[in-house]
Amino acid sequence: MHGTNVAHGAAILKLHTGSDTFVRPSLGAWILYGLGTENQNLPGFVTICPTLGYGGVKNWSSAFLPAPHQGVPLANSTVPPERAGVRYLENHRISRSLQRRQLDMLREISRDHLSQTGPNLELEGRIDSFELAFRMQTEMPEVQDITDETATTRRLYGLDEPATANFGRQCLLARRFAEQGVRFIQVTHSPLPGLWDQHSTLRAHLERNARQVDRPIAGLLEDLKQRGLLDDTLVIWGGEFGRTPTVQGKYGEAAGRDHNPDGFTIWMAGGGVKGGIRYGATDDYGYHAVQNKVHLHDLHATILYLLGLDHELLTYHYAGRDFRLTDVHGKVATGILS
Repeated sequence: MHGTNVAHGAAILKLHTGSDTFVRPSLGAWILYGLGTENQNLPGFVTICPTLGYGGVKNWSSAFLPAPHQGVPLANSTVPPERAGVRYLENHRISRSLQRRQLDMLREISRDHLSQTGPNLELEGRIDSFELAFRMQTEMPEVQDITDETATTRRLYGLDEPATANFGRQCLLARRFAEQGVRFIQVTHSPLPGLWDQHSTLRAHLERNARQVDRPIAGLLEDLKQRGLLDDTLVIWGGEFGRTPTVQGKYGEAAGRDHNPDGFTIWMAGGGVKGGIRYGATDDYGYHAVQNKVHLHDLHATILYLLGLDHELLTYHYAGRDFRLTDVHGKVATGILS
């Protein structure tokens, strides 16, 4: 992989939205817009414990796409996954039947308004979001409740170990959402202190981070495969950029690495990609991608292709022009296709 921005905020926005300078729909929103949802009672795009920094909600927003295509966050990175859930999911003051009557009246008022003003995507999208929130009350609590999972499954994801329980629960929730037809699920590993930004003491922090995610990721892939879900589920792991091959700061245990968008790695599994291969290579120093270079625009084009979408045709007309996730760029990395 290679990117264009050395700063966290802009690079993370580029990874999620294809742009590091403007507000654009996120990858999940584009996919939901292109493919639609498989479950009318759940959001088509869920993000579990996302970070609120470095772009925050813009990383899962729908921007100018209709509102129902935005991601629904389950808490944020400051909340342990066992307490992560959709806020205000239940209304204990008003019965379900009264809520239904309120929404019916609101839709009727909106319909009358639209008959006078003409189409209004913002208003229509908001009403659709209200309807989804009402339907979620039935199915979302059951998906979030993992008490029906076996002890074997819990061990598979590492829920029996303190080091892996946090991210393991996120991965397990991701599988449960996938089973229920949620189109795009994002999980975020945000360890503290240090995150994945090891400008110093890289060895200790990187070993800790790897220990926290390795077993849950392996468990997710094994679980998807044994349930027959991996063939049509694309799993992607990565970050906004890599680290330099040169030491930053002091040597020894205190040493770190700086940001490097010029050569880094993202891996993919399932969903139509070849297994057991490497695609591309860096120079002899591990600094710059030099062989089969894949830009972030190319990554997005490839993801869309694997999901049956043409990145050049998936467009949305807004503010006088046609927009797409890859803007005017993007080339499918055909060498990774199975």
